[in-house]
Amino acid sequence: MASVPGIRAPSLAPTLHPQRWLPLLDAYILREMAGPFTFGLAAFLLFWFINIFFLAADYVINQHAPFFLVLRFLIFRLPQSTPMAFPFACLFGTLLAFGRLTADNEISALRTSGVSFARIVRTPVLFGVVMFVLSFWINEQIAPLSTDLSTRTFYQIIYRTETLPIEPQLFRRDPETQRVFYVGSVQPDGKTMQNIMIFVPEPNSGFREVTTAETGTVEDSVLVLKNAVETRFKKNGRIDGVITGRDVRVGLPLGETTQSFFSSASNDPYTMNTKQLSSQIKVMQATGQGGPSLGLLRITLAQKFAYPFASFIAVLIALPLAVRFGKKGRTLGIALSVVVLFVYYALSAISAAFGRNDVINPYLAAWLPNVLMGGVGAYLIVREER
Repeated sequence: MASVPGIRAPSLAPTLHPQRWLPLLDAYILREMAGPFTFGLAAFLLFWFINIFFLAADYVINQHAPFFLVLRFLIFRLPQSTPMAFPFACLFGTLLAFGRLTADNEISALRTSGVSFARIVRTPVLFGVVMFVLSFWINEQIAPLSTDLSTRTFYQIIYRTETLPIEPQLFRRDPETQRVFYVGSVQPDGKTMQNIMIFVPEPNSGFREVTTAETGTVEDSVLVLKNAVETRFKKNGRIDGVITGRDVRVGLPLGETTQSFFSSASNDPYTMNTKQLSSQIKVMQATGQGGPSLGLLRITLAQKFAYPFASFIAVLIALPLAVRFGKKGRTLGIALSVVVLFVYYALSAISAAFGRNDVINPYLAAWLPNVLMGGVGAYLIVREER
């Protein structure tokens, strides 16, 4: 090949073999899914935003709340929708993307060229796994804090205070000392407590010591029990000794302030992550607490895993539906997204009701819709491959 003197011919290797982060087919499918996925996620979040706004509108208007305070309440509430928003976006994105590929006969062309259906769907399946991890992380790390801030903002709008209401009969476990705190009720001053019990566990043998007091007060980060009764137990469960009539000082969990102690204990389950929920459930079970409150905590804990995993399930169910009905247009894809989402959350609501009332195991109740919908999706994918 002729060349001009003094000018070096460029290498053709980078042109003929470009370096890619992903294989061409995977990158192409992801680009097809990105648009409808983003649109579906934005549409769901917008719907959630508007729904909350209308629910709070009456309070907001009557209380003449500042605009930015209302906006803060709405924005902080958005992360709570993550476990539901991501599955819908995955479902919507997969249906529309693969519906378009099917309508333009691109799926048929790939399969005719020897590319298996399992290879074609590998990318969206892995995409569903990644969205499950991302959704779980947001729901675990961001949603509890933002929900707590949103609730405080709501109380600031309605009651002109950021202090959350204190509920009676609250439990807290100190993760460092493993002490379990129980408070029967709290006086309006937010510091004086009644019917207090502190359990000190013994590994594999119940409780080593139980301290009780009719009243107690908080001084900085220390709980002072008045005229406490300290009961020590042997490993066989029999009483080893009782000390009465003296004041006992016990540090609050992790040296918390009074406000944070009550806030962590009395907030709703959606302001707790999975570790805090698990600790709360163990405390209630260890102290013989049950009923609807325990059922609600157990089903909420299971749903913190099950709902984000629905992102993966949504992809499984959407892939075969898109291939089967994709040639009928995008309108059908949108309709299928709504129908499948409705069926999933209807199953979730029914099974959760059974789980809260211990008709079936709460963890099975939370995962049952995933098992059913995922089983149908996997069966249709295998059938499509054959």
